[in-house]
Amino acid sequence: MYTKTYSPELGEFLKVCRARLGPRTVGLPDSGGPRRVPGLRREEVAQLVGISTHSYARLEQGRAPAPRSVLGTLARVLHLDDEQRDHLFELAASPGRAPRRRPAQRVHPQLRRILDELQATPALVLGRHLDILAWNPLAAALLTDFDRVPENKRNYARLLFTDPAFRELCLDWRTNARTCVAHLRLEAAKRPGDPGLAALVGELSVADADFRQWWAGRQMTGLRMGTKRLRHPVVGDLTLDWDSLTCTAAPAQKLVIATAAPQTPARDGLLFLASWTADSDRPARDAAA
Repeated sequence: MYTKTYSPELGEFLKVCRARLGPRTVGLPDSGGPRRVPGLRREEVAQLVGISTHSYARLEQGRAPAPRSVLGTLARVLHLDDEQRDHLFELAASPGRAPRRRPAQRVHPQLRRILDELQATPALVLGRHLDILAWNPLAAALLTDFDRVPENKRNYARLLFTDPAFRELCLDWRTNARTCVAHLRLEAAKRPGDPGLAALVGELSVADADFRQWWAGRQMTGLRMGTKRLRHPVVGDLTLDWDSLTCTAAPAQKLVIATAAPQTPARDGLLFLASWTADSDRPARDAAA
């Protein structure tokens, strides 16, 4: 029996799953030599599942339907828990389209000028998949030093679900995290088959059980504004209002800003961080810098 259709997210999910396992974990000999890719090779997974390497490669590439019996064996071979196994079958049953390559995102010059003008307001620019395209110094002082995050890992959802320090910073983490999932699901609905989004969803599905559960829940309602509560290591607890503004010239990019009510501890905290960053005289940064 075969699953209905192929989802591009399935292949990315399988790649992430095999990347986290070593030969010894699944009972295969390990020569100890260097590997071109982390984790198990395709041929090793195929051997354990009992299919040809060619058949497994076609499965990852989306060029063949997925027999349910093979999916069940894959779940055992890749050491998936019950939630991950359910997610695997859901991905295999989801409709998909041919992946489409999209050009790399670059912050729009108009948003860059706005960031340069914002000195007492934390602000950053998010792209299609919540990729962090640019930020001002106050956003870095408030959230994390984005310069220290590799460019291909600068994604708000990835930080929220995989970075322990970022998670600890957010006192209302679950609300923020679910909002991120809702945003990504809306993007998936608007642009099915996006390989970048499929890769991100596959990675986060393996990394976090909450993400798997919420993604499977099909929540589609996101927020454009709200309140965030942060526990900052320097200025303490902050309650900030945030808003998301879409750039007319580049609708896929959003300027996210955070403000605090006048005469509140949060406002004082932002002013302190602003004076701290002003001493460094650093301009706003972007992912290409």
